[in-house]
Formats: sequence, C-alpha cells, structure tokens
Amino acid sequence: MSKIIIYTDGAAKGNPGPGGYGVVMKFGDFRKEFSQGFRKTTNNRMELLAVIIALEKIKKALPVKIYSDSKYVIDSIQKGWLFNWQKKGFKGKKNQDLWTRYLSLHYKFTIEYQWVKGHAGNIENERCDELAVEAAEGNALNNDGLLTDEGFESGLFN
Repeated sequence: MSKIIIYTDGAAKGNPGPGGYGVVMKFGDFRKEFSQGFRKTTNNRMELLAVIIALEKIKKALPVKIYSDSKYVIDSIQKGWLFNWQKKGFKGKKNQDLWTRYLSLHYKFTIEYQWVKGHAGNIENERCDELAVEAAEGNALNNDGLLTDEGFESGLFN
C-alpha cells in the first residue's frame, strides 16, 4: 500500500515572536504545499502545528510517513514522552492544546516518523523551511496574513 509522505517545518522570528509553519505533502504524483503565519508564537508550537495541519488534511486512513527536523516533535512521540504527559494530565507541560489536538489524530493513522537534519540539503525539508519563514513574515501561501495563535497568546498552554 502506498504511503502519504509529509515534510514539515516550523519557524519563529524570536522565540516567542512572529512564526509560521510549512508543509509539503506527497502521494504518488500528487503534491501539495501549505503554510500559515502567526503574530506571536514559538518555534516548537509551529513545528508541532505543521504536523497537525498535515494530518488534518488527510481524508483517507492511509499509512503516513512524516519527516521533521524537530527533535521536540519526533522525540516526544517516538520516545513516548507525549503519552506519559497525557497520563499525567500534561501537568506543567507546554503546548497542551496542540498535543491534545495531535492525539486526536495520532490513532487515526499508521504513522512512521523520521527525523531529518535541518538545513542539510534535503530538498523537501528546505522547501518547508522556506514556506515557514515566508509565513512568519506574513507571506503564507493562503495569503490570510498573520493569524493569532490563541493557545499561545492566551497564556494557558505555553
């Protein structure tokens, strides 16, 4: 069975500061790119949001392989930290809103994660970085301008 291949990246200009995510999704000959920027957020939030947005775009429960240069995202999932945080009610953990959103998607798919070194010549990872940076600068593909990252700005989940 074919896999959906996803590359993700997040960026923040300042941490916190304006930020954005970039996603490249591939399935066979099909390719789609997504990005969005936010007025004030963090790099980790954008890295995680990129994965969430990509998974939310998938309409069929096909196997998925996600490439990310975020140790925060990859290690939290692969090393099981996320599931321990969940068991403990995310007490004292940042980004609970996004991790909860991710968990609602996690079990819908068979997901394989692959860490890739950022800025190391991986063409699709480099493209995601370009998308994320452009989005943080207010030039997202969907051209909605910078949005408010409610989870961050509310102070409840960061």
